[in-house]
Amino acid sequence: MKYVLLICDDETNSPTNAEIAADPEFQAWGVELNRRGAKLGGARLRPVADATTVRVRGGETLISDGPFAETKDFIGGIDIIECADLDAALEIAASHPYARRGCVEVRPVWE
Repeated sequence: MKYVLLICDDETNSPTNAEIAADPEFQAWGVELNRRGAKLGGARLRPVADATTVRVRGGETLISDGPFAETKDFIGGIDIIECADLDAALEIAASHPYARRGCVEVRPVWE
């Protein structure tokens, strides 16, 4: 099954790309996913200040700067994985370095 890991964190405490690249925990997590053959893709997202939200109501397109909701936590990135079942996906999510600093939401992909 395929799952998306939504990587959530407090934006004010988020490490830089350089810090993540140099962090042995992140490197080890990536190596382990590659060893399992589980990683299908992923991306780090820019801060919520760079977001644009689009809504269509009554045929009118409404565009606003920023995220859909005001919140301290934000989705800072995604990882797409493939593994046998939800238990395996939860194990992978629990081993993600962000599980210890923010949270990792696991969602199955509809196929």
